[in-house]
Amino acid sequence: MPRRTATMLASTLIMIALLCAGVLITPPYSEMSPGPTVNTLGEADGEPVLQISGHKTYPTTGHLNMTTVRVTGADYRMNLVEAVYGWLAHDSVVVPHDTLYPDGKTEEQSTQENAEEFSQSQETAKTAALRELGIPVKTRVVVSTVLKNSPAESKLHAGDVIKAVDGTAVKAPGDVAELVTRHKPTEKVVFTVVPAKEAVAAEKAGKEPTGSEDVVITTEKADDDDRAIVGIQAGPDHTFPFDIDIKLADVGGPSAGLMFSLGIVDKLTPGDLTGGKFVAGTGTIDEDGKVGPIGGIEMKTVGARNAGAEYFLTPSENCASAVSDIPDGLTLVKVKTIDDAKKSLEKIADGDTAGLPQCTTG
Repeated sequence: MPRRTATMLASTLIMIALLCAGVLITPPYSEMSPGPTVNTLGEADGEPVLQISGHKTYPTTGHLNMTTVRVTGADYRMNLVEAVYGWLAHDSVVVPHDTLYPDGKTEEQSTQENAEEFSQSQETAKTAALRELGIPVKTRVVVSTVLKNSPAESKLHAGDVIKAVDGTAVKAPGDVAELVTRHKPTEKVVFTVVPAKEAVAAEKAGKEPTGSEDVVITTEKADDDDRAIVGIQAGPDHTFPFDIDIKLADVGGPSAGLMFSLGIVDKLTPGDLTGGKFVAGTGTIDEDGKVGPIGGIEMKTVGARNAGAEYFLTPSENCASAVSDIPDGLTLVKVKTIDDAKKSLEKIADGDTAGLPQCTTG
């Protein structure tokens, strides 16, 4: 066989072998890519995203789009060719599989966790929006979850209102853990609670629950240290002065909180918060209106620009990552609080964008 032919044949076989290896090798990576964006001022699946009743609302224009990220499933295994393509592509990010599904978490578990975070973010967004507008919101501390096989199982239930621990009034969820950990494991702690059923009945009747009962629980030692625990997670429960419903399916996680809260503010105030402009954004939000960082910021900016956004409200802690690859035509507006975001939107609406706080490389 001529040397040239042999060389070509060997090269072809090597290339085929490499391609086969690239397809068969499955490195432990997953992919993130831009997901759909939804205008919180508009509709999704034929109905308004934000539905408010019992309070005057005002017409809105423009966009306040929440943004999402698509991720490959927990059971999907990329091959080497897909991983290399993802690393080179502008509109996707390849990350270690454990980043998206830590500790062997299944896709179902991740979906459930994201759904719970999304539900909680809606309640927090409502609270932040109303407080920004000076509208009172009643908040109480409740049992959010009870761990299976814990000391609190069958004694406390999700939705129970926690009034006090060992006679000390509880004002915030963090108070519960602080009061319990004053004990040593195997000591008794007394919870004063209003059972969930009574609390719900009183709320429907528009009254404050009056009855309470003391529940005695013996603490146990935490798995990772010597803290005393009872096996519950406390959280806030809000009572709003009118109905606010957020209608959006197939979305998870807490990162839409900021955009939901701004949409609510826009609908409850005269005028037009965006001035008809196309603004997108992301960020968690707490009850006091503080904006927190999220994951997948680079994919969210790409998705926002693809949808037509000109401005992107960016949590300040995400700015460093976001500026590494800003889509052409998109201005990254740095925000730390809902009030920051509101003031920036007013500047955008007025066309006074020179003074916008922007994410920079410096």
